Amino acid sequence: MTIRHHIEDDLLVSYASGALSEGWSIAVATHLALCPHCRARLETAEAVGGQLLDAITPEQVDALAWDQLRTRIASGATAPEVAPRPAAIASDIPRPLRDYIGGGIDAIKWRNLGKGASQMRLRTGDPTTQVRLLRIPAGKPVPEHTHRGRELTLVLSGSFHDEEGSFGPGDIEDADGSVLHQPIASPEADCICLAVTDAPLKFSSWIVRALQPVLGI
Repeated sequence: MTIRHHIEDDLLVSYASGALSEGWSIAVATHLALCPHCRARLETAEAVGGQLLDAITPEQVDALAWDQLRTRIASGATAPEVAPRPAAIASDIPRPLRDYIGGGIDAIKWRNLGKGASQMRLRTGDPTTQVRLLRIPAGKPVPEHTHRGRELTLVLSGSFHDEEGSFGPGDIEDADGSVLHQPIASPEADCICLAVTDAPLKFSSWIVRALQPVLGI
């Protein structure tokens, strides 16, 4: 596997610090499970973060701080969930993503989107993003669209190409409102992708726009 498209620095640094929300973390963790290059970058980011923490001068803590912390713990306050750290690839789906699906590709419960395309929305505790698996039929296009926010698309199997380049297994495309594209699956096989968005897509076709509330895209 030759991966040519990698995680942007802002996502990697936020992931290393534990500040990245769950939806984006799923895409990052899944890519990291596939990409040795980005795992090395993650180790560097974590090492730099550790050095910065070591350089911080300790501050005096209010005497009541520990009591307040114990009260929060007792009240059941919890930290927000993030996707698990990358682990070994399990079967046909990297383990960070497999945990959300409940198995491998055979466990995916596809919902028909029309013209052979299908999706499965993944449940998370992150209200700021939408996470889904997409299956694009071999040789077929996704309707042309741009973005109202950010979209990460990670190829799991097959491949696609668009105005930004060609993307195969492990590649991740990072798109926003500056990108107008129409991904097309390669003719050899269906393309299965993980897609994470923080806003609905903006389709060029008025027909697709009218169907968006029904399709949930």
